[in-house]
Amino acid sequence: MVHLKIPLNPPFTKGEFIPLFGKEGLGEILYGGSMYKIIITFIFLFYAIPVHAIDGAELLKQVDRNLNPESYESYRKLINIEPDGRKKEFTLFTVKKGVDKVAFLFLAPASENGRSSLRIGDNMWLYIPNVGKPIRTTSLQSIVGGVFNNADILQLDYAAEYNVEQTEETGGEYLLHLKAKTKTVAYDRVKMWVDKNKKVPTKIECLTEANMLIKTLYFKEIKDFGSGIVRPSVIETDSPLYKGYKSVMILAKIKKREFKDEVFTLTFMPNIETLR
Repeated sequence: MVHLKIPLNPPFTKGEFIPLFGKEGLGEILYGGSMYKIIITFIFLFYAIPVHAIDGAELLKQVDRNLNPESYESYRKLINIEPDGRKKEFTLFTVKKGVDKVAFLFLAPASENGRSSLRIGDNMWLYIPNVGKPIRTTSLQSIVGGVFNNADILQLDYAAEYNVEQTEETGGEYLLHLKAKTKTVAYDRVKMWVDKNKKVPTKIECLTEANMLIKTLYFKEIKDFGSGIVRPSVIETDSPLYKGYKSVMILAKIKKREFKDEVFTLTFMPNIETLR
């Protein structure tokens, strides 16, 4: 609540006009008269009206749920595009439970068939048939190459990894300034532009702690997937660190589905195919 003080120094005498808001003011008030009381009352009522700030943390949680149900299965295509126009495509079957458990299985190309990846919190693994136990990977690595890294492909809830430091309104969008909760998160800082009406991202900038741009994600082509899931179906990314390269993620299907905890274990990684 803001309290407005109008200084009366040096003292004014009854019947004298006092400048309102500055030397020249936006008008004058008659000190000691009834109009003075009315105006002062109006000013205090005006400034006493509480301004409800945007709850950034709650908005971020809403964005998470609008992008994905808390637990779901999905089919995606990932396309890496090189500067000369050459493309490499992957098809992924993905499952997720809660805010920090996600896994996917390669369905194509044939050379990747049977491989799977698992993420639990900040820990990630890659399973390759006939290699033995799963191999540890990191969030900044990319098991598919291209601009998307493992953290982008095995995306957790943003609210699980980031705190909202600041929220702004920019026309028809909100701008969320996010800070990583731990040093193990892929990006130290994130700027997220959110559509005010749909409550989904339109653009995300991924930054270092020093605010150097690592990559930009563009969310496009809103699609109704049924069961209340209405979200961008295409995510494109580029990076000043990989000039001329581009990666695209296309969401073909997504639906709510519950899973047992055992699905998100190292021993189950060879068996993700059985969930289809």
